[in-house]
Amino acid sequence: YKSLIYIKTKKMFNKLYQKSLNLAAHKSSKVFLAIVSFIESSFFPVPPDIMIVPMVLARKKDYLKIFIIATLFSTLGGVFGYFIGSYFLDFGMSVVGFYSYEEKVLTLKDSLTNGTGFYIWLATLFLAGFTPLPFKVFTITSGMINFNLFIFVLICLFSRGLRFFIVSFLSFKLGNTFNALMKTKGAMWSTIIGIVIIIIFSVIYFVTR
Repeated sequence: YKSLIYIKTKKMFNKLYQKSLNLAAHKSSKVFLAIVSFIESSFFPVPPDIMIVPMVLARKKDYLKIFIIATLFSTLGGVFGYFIGSYFLDFGMSVVGFYSYEEKVLTLKDSLTNGTGFYIWLATLFLAGFTPLPFKVFTITSGMINFNLFIFVLICLFSRGLRFFIVSFLSFKLGNTFNALMKTKGAMWSTIIGIVIIIIFSVIYFVTR
């Protein structure tokens, strides 16, 4: 039964992936990028990077505009996900359950309630925004645990902005070479870079205390 669900989910993801690629070639691709960036932060499974790379390759001079659109609308989508977690708990948990994160969310909620997990959540939220982790799970969870909204928005802007700028800039500079790298090693490298950034900021924080 689980393998059947996995196969159906994979087929659905592949269809959405292909549709997102097709939207990147559309004359209104920037509008579609804004929509995909928004809904990906709250429930949609396909990341905006899928559209960003071919869009930059097709219109290199627009790489900054493409990065800004993805960042702003992804952050707005994150805020939408936050309010889903705050006011529509059942729907929020169904999205979280789709990615099999229920137990992790409940454990995290307990740790934050006890006041021990604030900085852990900051790092987790950053990694979710920067790496291939399902960002919508963490935006929704932030609403569930009533995480500070102002800090939430800042982390979303920083993590998403950094990720999309790197993707846009390297697509602009390296072209198809970067496109090939994203397809084969993108998830690994973004995770490594994200962890390194957190370590650097942690060291700076503890040294300057």
